[in-house]
Amino acid sequence: MDFGMAGVAAITVIAYAAGMLVHAGSINNKWIPVICGAVGGVLGVVGLFIMPDFPAADVITACAVGIVSGLAATGVDQMVKQLGEEAQDDA
Repeated sequence: MDFGMAGVAAITVIAYAAGMLVHAGSINNKWIPVICGAVGGVLGVVGLFIMPDFPAADVITACAVGIVSGLAATGVDQMVKQLGEEAQDDA
């Protein structure tokens, strides 16, 4: 089985969930991208060691893949918000 790209998608989903938890809590929303990136970085390093087909060969690259995946979660969130606003404007 090839879990490499699925692992990257999983990091994005988990980082998105972490961002939603932060949003629901009392932490200022400006920290959500930083938290998502940090969660992604940690999960990227973890993925390097527990997933045989993770798309990185060293810790630095794994951390970078994780950070980008975590930050992608904030991009997905913004895309959903933008599309929701456009749908309301069209109605």
